[in-house]
Amino acid sequence: MTIPVEDRAMLERMERARQQTERHIEIIEDQIAARAERITITAHAGARQFGRGTHRWRRADLRAFHNAIAALHFARRTEIDALSRKLARQAGAIAAFRAARRFRSQAKEIAP
Repeated sequence: MTIPVEDRAMLERMERARQQTERHIEIIEDQIAARAERITITAHAGARQFGRGTHRWRRADLRAFHNAIAALHFARRTEIDALSRKLARQAGAIAAFRAARRFRSQAKEIAP
């Protein structure tokens, strides 16, 4: 079965948009983790000495790090939720487009 060029192009655009949304969510998660790490490090910067055999992160630091991640995630929850809903809509649209056009998934196209 041959696939019309316009349909293939539309599907590729839809998949690129979905990948871009996924990447945006990943960027936000990375920003949250980096900010939480900076908050944790600056909060305990002068509180202890470093030397051979000492660990840089203690249990209290990890607890503070996880608390900072939770707080930052909560602060950006509306943005993350909106992107998650957008991602779900895009996945649904791609599935509907494939079903309407009877596209097979790429994994099936590769198989004989």
